[in-house]
Amino acid sequence: MHYVYILYSETGRRRYVGMTADAEQRLAMHNAGKVRSTKAYRPWRRIWLEEYQSIEEARKRELYLKTGSGRKWMDENVKI
Repeated sequence: MHYVYILYSETGRRRYVGMTADAEQRLAMHNAGKVRSTKAYRPWRRIWLEEYQSIEEARKRELYLKTGSGRKWMDENVKI
């Protein structure tokens, strides 16, 4: 399984979209400061998680969420 997730940082008031095969381990890495792009905005909490059968499907969804249309979808559907 592959997962697309959305994290939220209360301290930085930011969202982060990512993809992984192990959602729990990846969240722990973000909160441990092991991901350079999210290190400064810790702690993170997961506000959305989607499961996909293939890495291709997950990658496609992750890339969509990083577009303007995807950000608009998040604003309308993902409550912080």
